[in-house]
Amino acid sequence: MATLASRPERASIATTLPGRRYDHIFFSGLAALLLITVVAGFGPTYYFAGLYRAPLPSTIIHIHGAVFSCWILLLITQTSLVSAGRVDIHRRLGIAGFALACLMVIVGLLAASNALARNFPPGRDALAFFIVPFTDMIVFPVLIGFAFRARSNPPVHKRIIMVATVALMTAPIARLPIAWLHRKPPMAHLASYLFLLLIIAYDLWSTRKLQRATIWAAAFLVFLQQISAPISRTAAWHAFAAWVQSVAR
Repeated sequence: MATLASRPERASIATTLPGRRYDHIFFSGLAALLLITVVAGFGPTYYFAGLYRAPLPSTIIHIHGAVFSCWILLLITQTSLVSAGRVDIHRRLGIAGFALACLMVIVGLLAASNALARNFPPGRDALAFFIVPFTDMIVFPVLIGFAFRARSNPPVHKRIIMVATVALMTAPIARLPIAWLHRKPPMAHLASYLFLLLIIAYDLWSTRKLQRATIWAAAFLVFLQQISAPISRTAAWHAFAAWVQSVAR
């Protein structure tokens, strides 16, 4: 009897939960927050400095800025299309988005190697720092690959896409004029996890449970970023980065 009585109660709770009704608002808002973060971080040295007239050190860095900016703009476009009910265009544009993601990995590695050849950042161990963009270029394509595979499952697809984009937030966050963040990738990593917490909070609010995609994608991102610092101090990593530096030069 208790079991039979509990079933209507569970059904009543399920029907009162928000579910996916507010997905378009939440994910559009999250994409907007990511865009604001990127503009705030790169605004002084790139966007507000005239884009291609900005005093960047090399052509590949200009290309890197343009390509990665296209990803953020595409993210805004895609979430807007879903909110407008134009899923047909969203899906067609998603193919171009996958191609753009592949290009981003190539350009990202070239830009990171270029920075390493210039001993960037100045005054710091460039060989150790190289692991920061290198890790991002591992996390991002892996997550994008799974997101593309799950494109027929919207709740999973959109969460993995957002987590993959969060993997790119270290660079703009570390450029914010905030003392405890500026030029401090480990702290920028931690700050970027606020976006993950927003996704987790939305999952719990909307369905009272964590989506499996949120759990594993966020765990993968956090794990690789957190082990990157100790790895960057090893002799093996320095030897690998030194080899990349010699090739890039």
